[in-house]
Amino acid sequence: MMTMTTTRRRTTTITMTMMMMIMTLMMMITTMTTITMLLVIVTIMLLLLLMTMLLLMMRWRRRSRTRTRTRATTTTTTTTTTMMMMMMMMMTMMMTM
Repeated sequence: MMTMTTTRRRTTTITMTMMMMIMTLMMMITTMTTITMLLVIVTIMLLLLLMTMLLLMMRWRRRSRTRTRTRATTTTTTTTTTMMMMMMMMMTMMMTM
């Protein structure tokens, strides 16, 4: 059961990153400027770093804590990641506009 949940969460994170990449590409196509392109690249890099760090933290938490607590922590991390993604997207949109 635990393995299944972990795989699902990982897949969701990957899909989210892919969606972000697609959105950034669309933005690049719509606004072909050097400044926007640089901003997009930076945002992608930051997002990737954040995702990797969060995944590592999740793994560490799973090892250290019990099964009952892990579920709550993972849910909180996922929510925070989604919030961060949304914030970054909003920022990029504002900068482009």
